[in-house]
Amino acid sequence: MTRRRGRGSTGPGRPSALPPDGYEAPEPVTKGIGGSLVVAFHGDDNRRASFAVGDLPMPGWHPLLAEALALRIGPSGDIRTLAGAKDSWRALASWARFLARTVPRPDIPEELTRAHVDAFHKRADATARTRYSDMLEMRLQFEDKHLKGRLPADAWDAFNRRLPKPRSEAVGGYSVSELDRLTAAARADTARVVRRIRAGEELVRRLAEDAGQVEPQRRELAEALAAMAATGEVPQLEFSLDLRRRRIELASHLFLTWRDMAPLMALLALVTERNGETLKELPVKHRILEDRAVELVVVKRRRGAKKWFETVTWEIGPKERELHTPGGLYLLLLELTARSRGVCGSLLAFCIWRNGIEGRDEHFAPFESDLSDGGRIAMSDWAAARPKPVLADPPPAAKTKKEKAGKPVKEPVSSGPAPLRVTFNRIKTSVDARRTKQLGGHLPSSAKSNTAQTLFTNYLKPDEATREWAEEVMTEALEDAEQAAWDAHAAAVGRRGEPTVIPDAESPEQLQDAGLPAQTARDLASGDLDTAWTACGDHDHHPETGAVCGDSFLACFQCGNCLVTRTHLPKLLGLLQGLGVMRQRMSEDVWWKRYGPTWVAVRHDILAKFTPAEVDKVRQQPLPDALLDLVEAPWEQP
Repeated sequence: MTRRRGRGSTGPGRPSALPPDGYEAPEPVTKGIGGSLVVAFHGDDNRRASFAVGDLPMPGWHPLLAEALALRIGPSGDIRTLAGAKDSWRALASWARFLARTVPRPDIPEELTRAHVDAFHKRADATARTRYSDMLEMRLQFEDKHLKGRLPADAWDAFNRRLPKPRSEAVGGYSVSELDRLTAAARADTARVVRRIRAGEELVRRLAEDAGQVEPQRRELAEALAAMAATGEVPQLEFSLDLRRRRIELASHLFLTWRDMAPLMALLALVTERNGETLKELPVKHRILEDRAVELVVVKRRRGAKKWFETVTWEIGPKERELHTPGGLYLLLLELTARSRGVCGSLLAFCIWRNGIEGRDEHFAPFESDLSDGGRIAMSDWAAARPKPVLADPPPAAKTKKEKAGKPVKEPVSSGPAPLRVTFNRIKTSVDARRTKQLGGHLPSSAKSNTAQTLFTNYLKPDEATREWAEEVMTEALEDAEQAAWDAHAAAVGRRGEPTVIPDAESPEQLQDAGLPAQTARDLASGDLDTAWTACGDHDHHPETGAVCGDSFLACFQCGNCLVTRTHLPKLLGLLQGLGVMRQRMSEDVWWKRYGPTWVAVRHDILAKFTPAEVDKVRQQPLPDALLDLVEAPWEQP
């Protein structure tokens, strides 16, 4: 019976593949040479490793450490990648080596004390971030129910403490101009790689179809390339001081090389908006959708099962735009690496030629066994070494500080713009910020390969350019909201008239001298016309309708019937205080729409009629309640 394997091997009506008869699961901990304990790791990406616990000091701890590591990185553990397994092993090895240096030394787990754990957490030979990650990792290794009881209670309590996470420097993205320069450089250098390899392929094709088509001066090169295309082997050249350089140049006519990786991977990160790890594991397997898009399954590394793979659909676009679209660039990558992949047989998209190993083994997939590149993909070095280097924005102009010792101190003058530091993290931050801006800052729509929370915390929040953009957007939004409040106030006043403010009159005679009818003056002085914060001269006749007024008390401030005297100042100041409280409880946009016209009228039209001394004197006294419950239903208040 044929047994299906891998993703997609199950489905409705297709049961899971079973192991062969007599299968026995491998032991998580085995014995190596000399009986030393070894823990094997087999990741979800099919990468393997083994860790020799027996080579560590503290032999009395080896059984416990081996079991803890096996539970952590084994089939049921949380660590599913080789990089994660190496981090777990590094922390465990640091723990064993530290215990070997302590006095008194705990030779067995039962002798461990809180002092040992505290000393491990405070050791001076590691950074704060390393100490934090090591403590967290060892706690996770020892917290399994099979192991927790094997440590003394006070030592476990020391592991189980709350660990304050050390602050890390925020990694911001690039400015708009820096991102444009980086994109242009990566696209230009990738285009040169494409032209070079396609020219080599064209030369091989012309030689095969009709050798007479090849110019005599290029015949020797064409024959060498034809032999390389047929065998995959790059010939060894005659000895010379620049042998290595000449051999790489010869191979680069048909094959992708290490020096091509930096601009190509930078452009892939910029166009696909994916992180470096995902790009390194791009698969060959894909599906073309109506010549418009390419569909493939990419790896999104996370800790935990069932969250590794994601199906993406990338636009291909026209042939002349292949360096601008993710699908077109992906298919171009497959074209550039086709010959090397045909030799090494890898299922990954990145297959290149390397110099130094004779024969067909010079073709390999650099990320098949390990995602690290050993520093060979130095994107910052590529950006700085180009004929036209990619430069960072010049630093801001020097500013004079406060005088010290009677002399002004200035910042040192910079020598000019420096080469741009290029990393996958900064590219990812920049493209995520760019996409968020294009979508108006709506995080749920902007989240692409991460959750909205992760997008904000890890990519947008640390980026200074994004913060400045957000501040500009907020400032513009608040200015628009404030202007809308002014316009609404002016429109209402134009229809209903302005309030009558009489700052220097309180008695009926003074009010009558100010122009009020005798009866209105007497009623206003006695308080019979008072409403929530002001007084109303004619409640029965609305300025617009002529009928009994039914408007909110907040509308009194845009009404010709409104009367304000010095006796109303405490209520008005109490209202402003209440509006300030409400401003802290709701969004600025909602506040301006609901209370903006009132705030504009009181702050700029009414209080401006009183002297600052009068207003300050009233503010020194206890202010009455704002009485906003008179205009807002309790269930509508924030």
